[in-house]
Amino acid sequence: MAIMNVNPTRMEMNRLKGRLSTASRGHKLLKDKQDELIRQFTKLVKQNQDLRKEMEETLQKGMEDYVLASSRTPDYVLGEAFAIPLDKITLDVQSRTVMNIEMPVLNEIYDDEKSEDRFSYGFMSTTSELDLALNHLSTILPKMLKLAEVEKSCQMMADEIERTRRRVNALEYMMIPQLEDTIDYIERTLDESERATLTRLMKSIDVIESED
Repeated sequence: MAIMNVNPTRMEMNRLKGRLSTASRGHKLLKDKQDELIRQFTKLVKQNQDLRKEMEETLQKGMEDYVLASSRTPDYVLGEAFAIPLDKITLDVQSRTVMNIEMPVLNEIYDDEKSEDRFSYGFMSTTSELDLALNHLSTILPKMLKLAEVEKSCQMMADEIERTRRRVNALEYMMIPQLEDTIDYIERTLDESERATLTRLMKSIDVIESED
């Protein structure tokens, strides 16, 4: 490890020891943060997998029913059935803080009071399969928003884990060893200087005594 370019004095050594103490505390805090981030990230990944599986199963079932319904219903009837939506929805984007990370919170907001009617069409020209398909597909939006929220949170937390890991490694493998080596170098230099001073002093005493 390269030694820092400093003057080998006690004042400089004390200053570097202070920096080393601060760096060591910072390393511990960052390591604890990294461990907690990984724990939270693992929970989010599991939640993401469960949500994706649930959403895909619901979507698959809804599409199967819709394909069956569309095979038994003329295209113009389907077009008329979906011509007028029951509800208008906007996306509300908020945030929540987890480990100092601003993570998204997504919710749907109905522009007007949610309609109590489940379907926007009559039942004379449509089939029950279409009703089943829409029942399944109507639950997709909240699941999609939750999945998008969790996936984005996973991405943001992964980025924060990587940033924290780089800072931990910089302290652990660069700054702290460099400070320790520099402090050790100053201590050895000061010890050698003290021994040299003592040797000169003893020689001076011997010279003075010999002259007497």
